[in-house]
Amino acid sequence: MIEEGQGRHSRKPWRGDLPIATIAELAGVSPPTVSKVLNGRGGVGEQTRQRVEALLRDHGYRRRTTSGATRCIEVVFHQMLPSIAMEILRGVQEIAGARDHTVGFSDIRRRVLAGQPWVESLLLRQPTAVITAFALVTAEHGKRFAEAGIPLVAIDPTGDLSPTPAVGANNWSGALAATRHLLDLGHRRIGVITGPVNDLSARARLDGFRAALDYAGVPFDETLERRGVFSFDGGRELGAALLAGEAPPTAVVCGNDLQALGVCAAARERGLRIPEDLSVVGFDDIDQAAWLSPPLTTVRQPFAEIGATAARLALALADGGRLAQERYELGTTLVVRGSTAPPADR
Repeated sequence: MIEEGQGRHSRKPWRGDLPIATIAELAGVSPPTVSKVLNGRGGVGEQTRQRVEALLRDHGYRRRTTSGATRCIEVVFHQMLPSIAMEILRGVQEIAGARDHTVGFSDIRRRVLAGQPWVESLLLRQPTAVITAFALVTAEHGKRFAEAGIPLVAIDPTGDLSPTPAVGANNWSGALAATRHLLDLGHRRIGVITGPVNDLSARARLDGFRAALDYAGVPFDETLERRGVFSFDGGRELGAALLAGEAPPTAVVCGNDLQALGVCAAARERGLRIPEDLSVVGFDDIDQAAWLSPPLTTVRQPFAEIGATAARLALALADGGRLAQERYELGTTLVVRGSTAPPADR
């Protein structure tokens, strides 16, 4: 590795008098390439390496032995269901292991609740790359990692992180397929429960729902729309509100499986049978979806494939490559189970 020099250049570990992003600009390379030189990793041409090393020395860094170099992809989680997290990690491990990288993970829930920073500890560990499965990651976080020369890839972020690449499922087409399934069964009064309005995935799912209605010539009834959080309690509360209306829906499309489980609970509390009195569709296909009675019809996200794709992108960036696009969307699958059926009045 290279660390700070002595005397006038003495600063915090691994810091010179210019950030890595500026070193990269001066050298005409990407920040991940500078990071590879800084950490003694391969995959950099000899002339490029010499040019970068000269700039690093000139700006207060000096070479250290490479024995401490970390060949690790760090995955950051925040309030994610264990079953989903394990699938993502399985996908990351499949790719990382083939490249002789280890996989570490951090659950930053307590840090976020306490208002504590979470980026600094990762920067100090200097992993090969970081993958965040953290909806609230921001463009500023991406900038911090870029300046440190550590590639960052986000899984299903809430907002636009450009130029940080993001990986997720095709939420629009998944919701479209779920709604078309209900329309094909004969439902016309279809409710929708979605997530926060500023959440990109929630917005895409709502757009897909509305597109399916539009294609079928079914007017969208705004009284059958509810927005909340992606949780069981949220689904239960919003589902109860939908079912208490003067003209309740015969079917409900939910933003995720937890909301769907909550809607099923709300329906049972009103004495409604699923699917005889109310059809319910979720999104994600978590383990509990198949265990419900009746089992939940839902849209399956390919979480392991999402993790593997994120790892491929992260390692490509760590190798100094450039990506063809910033957003990568993987296909979803509608899994039809027992929670959907034709409406009773059909």
